Amino acid sequence: MQVLKQCLHANLTKARQAGEPVQLEVYYETLCPDCILYLTRVLYPTWVLLQDILSVHLVPFGNAQESSSGSKYVFKCQHGEQECLGNMIQTCLLNMSDNAFLSIFCMEASTDVVASAKSCVNLYSPQLSWDRLMSCVDGDVGNQLMHQNALRTNALDPPHMFVPWVTINGVHTDDLQKKATTSLLPFICSMYKGIKPVVCGDTEASTGGSLQ
Repeated sequence: MQVLKQCLHANLTKARQAGEPVQLEVYYETLCPDCILYLTRVLYPTWVLLQDILSVHLVPFGNAQESSSGSKYVFKCQHGEQECLGNMIQTCLLNMSDNAFLSIFCMEASTDVVASAKSCVNLYSPQLSWDRLMSCVDGDVGNQLMHQNALRTNALDPPHMFVPWVTINGVHTDDLQKKATTSLLPFICSMYKGIKPVVCGDTEASTGGSLQ
């Protein structure tokens, strides 16, 4: 019995030390210059360092508009048809690959986001064939997945005013948005309730990533 109590205590202690990962959602669109900067210069480098305590959820839709046409949905994107295609490729990636963020970073860091998609997918998500991905992009599955992105984006409270729009643990405020875009690494470290990783160090004085 004493051994059992010790095991239970050890498991509870470990759980408290581990804490719950900080949940960060980014509502964005693939060809938005500010979104590209945020994803490649702020979010991805921070995630690489803090992925054990940071859970990232990407929602490609942004300022797109949705309308229905029969049994399907039609999307009109702020930066044109290429952005709609980029949004759809990344939406299907997020649904089909465990390495989606790596492929998306590769795309967003390229000079041509959409043209680089195939090589980025082949490099970082080799288990996912391009033909299979495009069957999602061009088919009913992708259409429904993008509809879900539209619903999630349009249900934001408060409604999004620009992109990238960030929520932390499901909450958006001006203060959270500012911290998430100007000092993300120390901000995530400060939000995490468990024992912080070594990389957090003394992050109070750190400026973290920035869109500037």
